[in-house]
Amino acid sequence: QVFLAALSFSYLSKTLSGTIMKSSITQIERRFDLTSSTVGFIDGSFEIGNLLVMAFVSYFGAKLHRPKVIAAGCFTMALGSLLTAMPHFFMGYYKYETASHTASSANLTSSVNPCSLHQDVNKTLLEVLQSGKELCKLSSAGCEKEPSSYMWIYILLGNMLRGIGETPITPLGISYLDDFAKEEDVPVYVACLHTIAMLGPMFGFLLGSLCAKLYVDIGFVDLGSITITPQDSRWVGAWWLGFLISGVTSFLAAIPFFFLPKHLKKRKEANNDKTSHDYSPVILPCIFQSQLIYPFLSDFCSSLKKVLSNPMYFTLLCCSLLQFSGFIGFLTYKPKYMEQQYGQSTSKSNFLIGLTSLPPVSIGIFLGGFIMRKYKMSIIGATKFAFTMSFLAYIITLLHFFVGCENHVVAGITVSYEGKPTPYHENAIFSECNSDCKCASNVWDPVCGDNGLTYVSACLAGCTTSVGHGKNTVFHNCSCLEVSSSWTGNKSATLGQCPKSEDCSMNFIYYTVIQVISGFCYALGGTPAYIIMFRCVQPELKSLAVGLYTLIMRALAGIPAPVYFGALIDKTCLKWGTTSCGQRGACRLYDSNAHRYVYLGLSAVLRGPSYLIGIVFFILIKK
Repeated sequence: QVFLAALSFSYLSKTLSGTIMKSSITQIERRFDLTSSTVGFIDGSFEIGNLLVMAFVSYFGAKLHRPKVIAAGCFTMALGSLLTAMPHFFMGYYKYETASHTASSANLTSSVNPCSLHQDVNKTLLEVLQSGKELCKLSSAGCEKEPSSYMWIYILLGNMLRGIGETPITPLGISYLDDFAKEEDVPVYVACLHTIAMLGPMFGFLLGSLCAKLYVDIGFVDLGSITITPQDSRWVGAWWLGFLISGVTSFLAAIPFFFLPKHLKKRKEANNDKTSHDYSPVILPCIFQSQLIYPFLSDFCSSLKKVLSNPMYFTLLCCSLLQFSGFIGFLTYKPKYMEQQYGQSTSKSNFLIGLTSLPPVSIGIFLGGFIMRKYKMSIIGATKFAFTMSFLAYIITLLHFFVGCENHVVAGITVSYEGKPTPYHENAIFSECNSDCKCASNVWDPVCGDNGLTYVSACLAGCTTSVGHGKNTVFHNCSCLEVSSSWTGNKSATLGQCPKSEDCSMNFIYYTVIQVISGFCYALGGTPAYIIMFRCVQPELKSLAVGLYTLIMRALAGIPAPVYFGALIDKTCLKWGTTSCGQRGACRLYDSNAHRYVYLGLSAVLRGPSYLIGIVFFILIKK
């Protein structure tokens, strides 16, 4: 019971730290000025670390002191989480992209006239700013060797280290339970573990929501001087705080395992008559385990051939690979989609995922197993049920295409200064109304005009005066507001992008409802689908079949999916940010329609063909 309690807490800590990474993706992207594909690679590094030590843990783990190996894994996870948070303490304060920062970099003081801020700047600096070339041509010492440019590598290494540490927990923990618990109690213990593990993602997203609401340098800067809000695409929350908390949690999870023995005195009686089940290959591929012992290599090759030549198993493998690829990419960029499509803050996105998406999935998984047990489903019945539920969830998910939002109305990017829609290739960031200001074109410091149009900066809105301080700054006499058709009101603008329409707010509610229903249906068929894999191969090949399944899902879905999803999402960017060196930073504004079609479409295209393969699988099962 002590071991079960310790293992449950380690399960909670590993799912908590994994969710913290998912909830911090957009924060890391903005803080380190990365593309979505690079962040996707960082996210996939967890799977890389996992794969690196699978062979070692599969073979040697069961022969060593299992509780101490699990403790070492938890310590490694803690070290990985702390390494991930480390760059925050060495990078200095976060300097978000603003027009006022550009002014101060040219030794100018803050002015009440946004338009004149840029007029007195040295011509050479203006040329560099407008052409997007590196500012390090003006100061060659600083930019090229700026250490913060490569700090994201520590996050990649920390995430990989976390993947290495997580590897022994499940296989060695469950095999230890199986060896020393009563046989009839093992399923109950495993159910307890998975139930507690589901709390990790819920707490993780809620903690991620809280951290995203706090400013990244909270406690070290005057928050009154910060001109951005959590809704701003430049906002970076306290992403590092979640990793510190998950690191401490993993460290605490390791301690109890040092006080547990290698063997318990009370072994279950059944062990006298039979050897214990080795669950490690169920989670970790015993492909490598067998290869470590040369005498058994020929036996392994024949077993592998039997598994791969099993048409039912092979079709299930292909079907699952397509499903997992779509699902992992969808989950990784889900908070980003909610932010860009519906104008939600990172904090609110994480909060809603933790509150609305995970509970239905947990209930669905439990009910799926209960239904399968109650109706004593055969493999054909389980296949029908899993296929029906998954396909129903897929159809419901397609409704997401119809509840999107239109683009942000940004003058010179998505619309003209008159407010009329403009094709992307005809974008004109400058207009006659701001021609006297000589504004920088690559600075993203949006303001919302009283006419409902967003302008890239107060300077490009033609504003000549400003009052207030920090977030409360208001710009007046903005000449570009006069250009807007049928606008006769005030010529004022406030900091930040204009909010999305009320229709968009309603669509977000529909999106959430669709997400809850589709997630529940998908999870309902999840348990029967997993059981099918055990039943479509010979009993002696189960371990190899599940190990091979896990290896392929991690290697061909878990690692590449976030990368190619991110690369395609990058293609939908309309406005890239600019780093202090004048290089391209993180994306500030996406084409909402293109982003929706790419994000949802790629997931749909990957999952769609899997149902055709599923039909083939069902035909094979019936035969």
